[in-house]
Amino acid sequence: MSTDTIEAIMTRRSVRAYTAEPIGDEEIESLLRAAMQAPSAVNEQPWEFVVIRDRALLDQVPAFSPYASMAKKAPLGILVCADTRRLAIEGFWPQDCAAATENLLLAAHVLGLGAVWTGAYPMKDRVDGFARLCRLPEGVVPFCFVVVGRPAHRTAPANRFLPARVHENLW
Repeated sequence: MSTDTIEAIMTRRSVRAYTAEPIGDEEIESLLRAAMQAPSAVNEQPWEFVVIRDRALLDQVPAFSPYASMAKKAPLGILVCADTRRLAIEGFWPQDCAAATENLLLAAHVLGLGAVWTGAYPMKDRVDGFARLCRLPEGVVPFCFVVVGRPAHRTAPANRFLPARVHENLW
C-alpha cells in the first residue's frame, strides 16, 4: 500500500459544512468510478447510485433522514443503493455497498472534496423516505446517503487507533 493511500485513510474526516460551489461532472464520475472499484462478494456488484443535485430534492432529505440535515446546504448527494433483484447470494449486499461507500469517501477526500456518510438501511423511515424521494423501483434498497461538497473548513485528523481492541490469535 502506498504512503499516499495510508495518508488518505488517516486524514479523511466527515465533513458537514460546505461552500456553495458546485461539484463538476468529472468529479462526480471520479467518485462513482472509485465506488464501483470496491470489492464485492462473488463479484456481484449490487450497487446502484442516484446522483442528486436538484436543490428541491436535497432540501427534502432532512424531513425523513434527520442526520442528513447538511444536505440543505450541500451541492450534491449520492444515494448508494443495492439492487436486490439481481442477487445470486443473499445477505452480502450491505457489506458490498459499505465497501463502495468507503471508496467514494476516500476519493472525495483525495479530490479535495468533503463528504459525510449518513445511514439509511436498515432504518425503515429513511429507507422508505429515500425510496419515495428518488422513485426507486421495488427491490432497490437505499443503503446510505453521502452528502458531498467543497469543505467550508478543514478538520484536523483524528487518531482512532485503540490497541486494547486488538487481539492476537485468541480473545
